[in-house]
Amino acid sequence: MSELRIDSLLPAEMATRAEYLGVRKAEMPAFTMLMLSILAGAFISLGAIFATTVAAGGMSVTAADGTVAFATGLPYGVTRLLTGFVFCLGLILVVVGGAELFTGNNMIVMAWASGKVTGRALLRNWGIVYAGNFIGSIATAVLMFFSKQYTFGSDAVGITALKIAVGKCDLEFTQAIALGILCNALVCLAVWLTYSARTTLDKIVSIIFPITAFVAAGFEHSIANMYFIPYALLVKGFDPEYMAKVAEKIPNLESLTWKAFFINNLIPVTIGNIIGGAVLVAAIYWVVFLRNKRDQ
Repeated sequence: MSELRIDSLLPAEMATRAEYLGVRKAEMPAFTMLMLSILAGAFISLGAIFATTVAAGGMSVTAADGTVAFATGLPYGVTRLLTGFVFCLGLILVVVGGAELFTGNNMIVMAWASGKVTGRALLRNWGIVYAGNFIGSIATAVLMFFSKQYTFGSDAVGITALKIAVGKCDLEFTQAIALGILCNALVCLAVWLTYSARTTLDKIVSIIFPITAFVAAGFEHSIANMYFIPYALLVKGFDPEYMAKVAEKIPNLESLTWKAFFINNLIPVTIGNIIGGAVLVAAIYWVVFLRNKRDQ
């Protein structure tokens, strides 16, 4: 009789589970994969919406009559900590609710390295999931634009959203790659930790600290940026009355463009995410736990 255990899986067992899940993800029907990836884009966007709203509470906002509407005065680090904590909602929804996220799917490299997934199947998964994540993120950004939630808090939410996007578009190419590497190392470590989980609570707790860390530190997540930057671009481009009120409060606003979104952020951050997740996490854990099993 096999031993019954209720404690968490050990790292070697986690590697075997990662390999098994990688095969399942790679073999998923294309339509199912696309729909689940659209959901993941929306889920990460919900985390971004939550984070933007909470970050807006860390700033002072002046009302139209010149009085200060509110000012929390929270230190930078505390605001970042709270922002990162609430952003965890996105990956929790992906992992517990069931969805396909490009950055997390970098872990499929473990199954590919073991020869259980072909290179074509790996790239198929990444391509479909990346496209689906983009669709879900953009659709959520459009819906949020029509909600006019950016006007809440005496325009604080919108100002914060615009400042976040401007900061992302101002990154240097190599800087964006480095920030992307660091980000997805933490995201994939969060996913890796969930492989040890026996319960839903285990999964949620496994996610919280790595994801809070990457957001608080200011690292760059390609899928989250598919929401953050297009949302700000929609506000900038399609609500001139709002922009006339707040533009002077946002330094370097001119750098927020669709070209900067793709060239300065999305492309280098995606490259960095792949290096951080596929190489620094998936490949290293494969070498440690699965390399010697490939030919068995």
